[in-house]
Amino acid sequence: MKYAYYPGCSLNATGKEYDLSTKAVAKKIGMELQEIPDWNCCGASAAHLTNPDLALALPARNLSLAEGLGLDIAVPCAACFSRMKATVKAVRDDKKVLEKVNEIIGMEYHAENDVYNMLDIMANKVPAEEITAKVVKPLTGLKVACYYGCLLVRPPKTTQFDNPENPQSMEKVLRLTGATPIDWSFKTECCGASFAVAKQDVALEMIRRILENAKLNGAEAIATACPLCMLNLDMRQKAINAKYKTDYHFPVYYFTELLGCAMGVSPKEMGMEKHFAPVIPKMEEVWQRTQVAGREDQ
Repeated sequence: MKYAYYPGCSLNATGKEYDLSTKAVAKKIGMELQEIPDWNCCGASAAHLTNPDLALALPARNLSLAEGLGLDIAVPCAACFSRMKATVKAVRDDKKVLEKVNEIIGMEYHAENDVYNMLDIMANKVPAEEITAKVVKPLTGLKVACYYGCLLVRPPKTTQFDNPENPQSMEKVLRLTGATPIDWSFKTECCGASFAVAKQDVALEMIRRILENAKLNGAEAIATACPLCMLNLDMRQKAINAKYKTDYHFPVYYFTELLGCAMGVSPKEMGMEKHFAPVIPKMEEVWQRTQVAGREDQ
């Protein structure tokens, strides 16, 4: 199984743990990720909100480069995935749009390759037994809230891989690790995205509601597949606790970090010490719990 790999800007900076854990898990299951050469920013937010032509051209250039490799594309970041899928749909729906995009990028793009989010790949392209066969340190009993955010499964005609209101892909994957996904109401609610910079009070309330719903439904941890969602849910807990007099201390993981941990990848190898809210102690607690339960069953 081989894909053209598009890390995007975040996975080279604030979301480096996502990049490291994605590559570690891919290696464990024998998936080859060939990074797209000379890739550029997907244009999320800055371009797609202000310049429609540039919003299509930026992803199209990456898509064209991947097409030259003869590979479908694996995209971990939800925002990058959204922009690429929107571009594929736009150029396939209208030949004139494709012609205009090709003129802008100065390259030939035929929209022959497909784009998949890494979660979609793990849930629907990789056989479950290939994942379970690599689980050596199960996350038995870890109650996790699977958080998808806005862009991963919406709009459904564009993303095309899960229910936009009650997606189950992350739950499906994490159950293979032994974790227990909770049933909760905020899995596709917006985290506030970049409002955390422009309208902090608005964003903090949006994030607080997500954290509170996860807490009320018994979550011990939160899993996500978006670098911006990660940043908001992880980094903003301290500010929320100060503003609302709450006491949230959720470890927030990329779903690939949880997969990696279950497969025996060292947390430090995946950069997990970089999180704002500590995540390694919870992992050690889960493993200790599992060992104790195992001894009691003997």
